[in-house]
Amino acid sequence: MTQPLNIPTSNKIGILTLFLGVSCVGLMIKLPPIFRSIDKEMHFLFFLFSAAFVNVLFGNGKVVPHIVIFIALLFFGYFIEHAQEFSNRFFAKRIHGNFDPEDLKYNSMGLTLFSVLWFFNTITLKLFHFLYKRNSHE
Repeated sequence: MTQPLNIPTSNKIGILTLFLGVSCVGLMIKLPPIFRSIDKEMHFLFFLFSAAFVNVLFGNGKVVPHIVIFIALLFFGYFIEHAQEFSNRFFAKRIHGNFDPEDLKYNSMGLTLFSVLWFFNTITLKLFHFLYKRNSHE
């Protein structure tokens, strides 16, 4: 139903690697004071849009790749939270706060909302496709 992007896999992996690198740096540094009051919302939006980005890049409209991407991003969020905690012991200067279970909650909320929207979109497209085929054969 949905066609994957017509980009060579090696280029997709390069794009994803760049995205992950920039994301790691962005998630590891301490937020400027103006953004600290909306940290949870930023986690929610980052993971919502990350899920969309990676699904557009690698997803093909099938459930299994979507679930793999969901789980991979969930583990990525968990890894980043632990990396933030570790960085406080590794560097002489504190570059980030502590491990925050609330961040994991908002990460998973962003991923879950994307999944709900993705499944709704997939079901709607399949329904329209079915109705179109049925009407075109009459």
